Amino acid sequence: MSFSSSDTALVVIDPQNDFLSPDGVTWGLVGDSVTENQTVEHIEQLFQAAKAEKYQTYVSPHYYFPTDKTWQFGGTIETLMHEINMFDRTGQLTTDGFAGSGADWLDRLEKYIEDGETIVTSPHKVMGPESNDLSLQLRKRGIDKVVLAGMSANLCVEAHMRELVENGFDVTVVKDATAAANHPDLGDGYAAALVNFAFIASQVLTTDEAVSALT
Repeated sequence: MSFSSSDTALVVIDPQNDFLSPDGVTWGLVGDSVTENQTVEHIEQLFQAAKAEKYQTYVSPHYYFPTDKTWQFGGTIETLMHEINMFDRTGQLTTDGFAGSGADWLDRLEKYIEDGETIVTSPHKVMGPESNDLSLQLRKRGIDKVVLAGMSANLCVEAHMRELVENGFDVTVVKDATAAANHPDLGDGYAAALVNFAFIASQVLTTDEAVSALT
């Protein structure tokens, strides 16, 4: 796959404190994977390359508002996220308490996201982009190729990959610009994701390979 700024975009999923900061509520599960993959550093490299070459950049964030707490059922990880108050915000129409919270951007990445050019979609609510406007925002700007990075590999990244592929996008996953939980009972989420990336994505690249292709 060749990339062009006219039809290709970088999409970063959940570049937020609860996943990427040592102070985040999931660090005990994902921290080793984030550190080993140099996930934060690699996401930053992708932002830098995309912006230097005038590619569109998108962020698909995960937020929960108080009204979401009244849901009556959920999957294993979804239920855990609610229990640990992951990505919680005080309300849909306010940013009170947002700055520095688990739902906020990782400080290191904030300047790339809040530069007035990055498109931040409405929040996805479980794992995939079916509940937000990512596909609409991409289509409205003539994008049909996506370079995908962010958190976490076997959950939101994989779910975004699957939905984008099903909707006709050409998807490249950057395998070391993501990470996942390693749980004693549930297993190694990163290893599981790598298998599915290879089966489904158009291509799976390292950050160095992706940056070279973007430039």
